[in-house]
Amino acid sequence: MISRLLGRRTAAHPRNNPLAGLSVPSGAGLLTCRVLDPVNAPIAQAEFTVSDSNGRKVVTGETDPFGMLVAMVPFGEYRLAISAESFTPYRGNASVVDGGEHTGLGDITLQVAPSLPLPTPGDWEIEPAHSRIGFIARHIGLARVHGRFDNFAGAIRIGETMEQSAMHVVIGAASIDTSVQMRDDHLRSADFLDVDNFPTLEFYSDRFGHRGGNNWAITGALTLHGVTRTITLDAQYLGIGNGMEGETRAAVRATTELHREDYTVNWQSMLARGIAVVGSSIRIEMDIQVVPKS
Repeated sequence: MISRLLGRRTAAHPRNNPLAGLSVPSGAGLLTCRVLDPVNAPIAQAEFTVSDSNGRKVVTGETDPFGMLVAMVPFGEYRLAISAESFTPYRGNASVVDGGEHTGLGDITLQVAPSLPLPTPGDWEIEPAHSRIGFIARHIGLARVHGRFDNFAGAIRIGETMEQSAMHVVIGAASIDTSVQMRDDHLRSADFLDVDNFPTLEFYSDRFGHRGGNNWAITGALTLHGVTRTITLDAQYLGIGNGMEGETRAAVRATTELHREDYTVNWQSMLARGIAVVGSSIRIEMDIQVVPKS
């Protein structure tokens, strides 16, 4: 009976050890922990970075669906950073040493990030001098092209609750700028934006959804190249401050991804080997400051 009990214990051990059977190279160790929220639920897809003592990134990644973080690193001293949407980031130290055991940090609980004070109800407008609407696109399937629109205006009506707010933004299509004149002229042509027939891009939204903390989803209609599609901006509210002259300002950072085929921008001129000159996905990145409308 004793032998049978020992056999059962030995057989059960690998099942209870999530790292059983994992081969670790000589000179390396495993750094593990589980990331939880304040009610002990696992946080999946929390972003983590393991940096060495000189601040260089060694490993980056995301936690698994059960909140587990596993990183294989050489022996040494490390700094661990963990962040997740709507939670206060975690910073801590870890030592990975040669001892035949992995370095387990146990459960790390992320606290809910405090919400910043919201703008007061009323009419606000985008302040162009301190705002930027940019984009990133693939070029010939390889390098990334960074660009921006220089002319834009927008108004935001803040409701009694943020969910009752609305916004309208107008962008001058001809103001596109990638720092290459020939490319910009082509982007303005009928092959792409066709600015003679469609001089503006417009976005309107009255759907502000709170995602927790200072994160919001702003869903609305984007009209580009004469076609209107529904998109969602992933917005991070950055709070309220005062400008150089004491004026009140609020700031937000937002991103989204567009597919040019959705807007019938189907220029298909190909280079050798059949590589499209411009990729189909375009990432939009915005840094916006708004001020009360005068």
